[in-house]
Amino acid sequence: MDLAHVTAAETCGTLPGWRFSVAPMMDWTDRHCRAFHRTLSARARLYTEMVTTGAVLHGPRERLLGFSTLEHPVAVQLGGSDPAELAQAARIAADFGYAEINLNVGCPSDRVQDGRFGACLMREPALVGDCVAALKAAVSVPVTVKCRIGVDDQDPEAALDALADAVVAAGVDGLIVHARKAWLQGLSPKENRDVPPLDYGRATRLKQRLGALPVAVNGGLRDLAAAQARLAEVDGVMVGRAAYTEPALLLGVDPELFGVAPPVPDAFAAVEAFEPYVAAALARGERLHAITRHMLGLFNGRPGARAFRRHLSTHGMRPEAGLQTLRDAVATVSRAVPEARAA
Repeated sequence: MDLAHVTAAETCGTLPGWRFSVAPMMDWTDRHCRAFHRTLSARARLYTEMVTTGAVLHGPRERLLGFSTLEHPVAVQLGGSDPAELAQAARIAADFGYAEINLNVGCPSDRVQDGRFGACLMREPALVGDCVAALKAAVSVPVTVKCRIGVDDQDPEAALDALADAVVAAGVDGLIVHARKAWLQGLSPKENRDVPPLDYGRATRLKQRLGALPVAVNGGLRDLAAAQARLAEVDGVMVGRAAYTEPALLLGVDPELFGVAPPVPDAFAAVEAFEPYVAAALARGERLHAITRHMLGLFNGRPGARAFRRHLSTHGMRPEAGLQTLRDAVATVSRAVPEARAA
């Protein structure tokens, strides 16, 4: 994004577009998902799925890190706890053109814990500070941290402050707080997204304590009204499952949160605008379903939405599926404004 054209509403410290972002979500926010979301909002900040340092250093980098320039502003989320490896991975990611490096200090999965990164790092704030310092020394783009308010039996007041103090001292550019504890023993990753109670007030108190440092909140935000309520207290909001399962929500982001027109007027226009991307991906040998699986909830609430999902879920899986398959699916949806959404 050209910073000369970023409005005051979009700017959050050195993080343009950070006012609203779509959360990094494993198996969901791949490059096709991000390109589709960008069709719906020009201003939302987009994040990759978490990529581990080992994968970046030793895996297929283009497949893991490649993205379309139309996705900007887009950030990469790294998982790791070795400062040197994180620095090396961050340099590689920055060379790909990412606008931000985000460190995962929030994922509670067993696999992540076994690798000594993610939410278990809430117990090691000094190490997280060392990681951030290494990232800051390695790249010129902003470095941020996404964390929980604590894990297991930690006191969220002390745990979050300790982490924040360590990363602020290391020069972090922003903090994204998932406003729930993570229970590393006894709850699955899915349960950790719902069971621990939300505590938005803890994120608000952190923002008040840190002053100018950008603080965003994540967790349980189901619509833009909820996002607006949080923006009265913190600098940014990060929305995850709601943005993925109800992608039409993103059509309201630009006008409601940034004061500018959306890139397309409605969901039907979004599909049309997305067609050139789909066609190019198909020409490269991609399967239609790999792209359209991220679109299944686009028409939720409209007559024909179920037929749309069914058509893409069945016909879109076929090897010969192409643009006409997508168009046929859209043709099953009524263009009449649903009564619940009518003025």
